[in-house]
Amino acid sequence: MYDEGDGVCQNSQKALEWYTKAANQGHPAAQYNLALMYYDGEGVKQDKHTAKEWFEKACANGDPDGCYACTRLRAEGY
Repeated sequence: MYDEGDGVCQNSQKALEWYTKAANQGHPAAQYNLALMYYDGEGVKQDKHTAKEWFEKACANGDPDGCYACTRLRAEGY
């Protein structure tokens, strides 16, 4: 909700906080969205290596977008 501003004011820091909590509990969509934040540098310092780690976790948990993102990052040399 905070990431998109859905029913609340958009807030990247709050989105990061909630995605991190859910990602650490193994939620694949949260892992993917957290990876996107690191990839884009949204609310955090851009870090493609950390993004790759979260994309890999999302992929391992069955998120097809996470698997695709891993493939793209490998092609970019990460």
